[in-house]
Amino acid sequence: MSQVPPQPTDLISELLTGMRLHGVQYRRIQTGPTFGLGFPPKPGHAYFHYLAVGSAILRGADGSKHRLSAGDVVLVPRGEGHALLSDEGHPVQCLETIVAAPLGEAVSGIDTCPSTHAVPSAVLFHGCMLFDLGGMQGLSKLMPAVMLADGNATAFPGLLPMVDAMKREVCSGRIGYAGILARLADAVAAMIVRDWVERGCEGASGLVMAMRDPRLSLSLLALHRDPGRDWTVEALAAESNISRSVFADRFQTVIGTAPLRYVTELRMQLASQWLTQQSLSIEVVAERLGYASQAAFSRAYKRVMGHSPGATRRGRALASR
Repeated sequence: MSQVPPQPTDLISELLTGMRLHGVQYRRIQTGPTFGLGFPPKPGHAYFHYLAVGSAILRGADGSKHRLSAGDVVLVPRGEGHALLSDEGHPVQCLETIVAAPLGEAVSGIDTCPSTHAVPSAVLFHGCMLFDLGGMQGLSKLMPAVMLADGNATAFPGLLPMVDAMKREVCSGRIGYAGILARLADAVAAMIVRDWVERGCEGASGLVMAMRDPRLSLSLLALHRDPGRDWTVEALAAESNISRSVFADRFQTVIGTAPLRYVTELRMQLASQWLTQQSLSIEVVAERLGYASQAAFSRAYKRVMGHSPGATRRGRALASR
């Protein structure tokens, strides 16, 4: 029986499977009828908001405004600064200056609801985390500054049960709810990204177009599954079942870079993540990515990233103190 060849959607599935939100901090926030919460820029991170109760206005860094109601989910994939407001004219206080009470591992609570109000006017679950797309990290640069999903809309048929579960966990505060919320946030964020891809990525080109290309997606899928293989243009072209010259021209036209340059940049993106998020040694990373020596890997890393892998590790160590 002949094997069914991979389809373009396999690469998108690979992206969603590898996507992770590494939690830096989670907060359960409840407010009174008026509020202004500011979220500072966090490059390399993403913000996640789920509004369980009430309504709010999200004001982006560019001044754009989005009205939110109970059940709405927001993903800010590039960590741009923004604010959540009860009304457009309300003053903003940076969230990081508000005292938070520990509620469990990696989660804290903020309550700005006046004592005169028995019931909070707005309740939301907020996360600021490293947004890990694995080898597809460059895709985050193509995403909108704000990605909004209405949990009650028919466009997201599977989202309603998840946001209902999130609301129960946010409002109940039961044992272990922080971990459950983090896992639900992973799934909800993946659904938002999937919807964006399925809708054509709102006209984004380059890598996104290649993901949907029936030929290029085959080589990209093979490359992303085995980045440490000794890849040549001929080997990549063979995965796409087209000639070397046709493949090279098509790759350059669609993605905007040469195939082997893309291979090197992908490897260095993965190396940076493995060095910082998984704390792997430089020797192990070099071996995983197919380099014959640590020195050869270090030269390639510095050429692409602008600094040595050791500097990346040291920077991570300083940031974690």
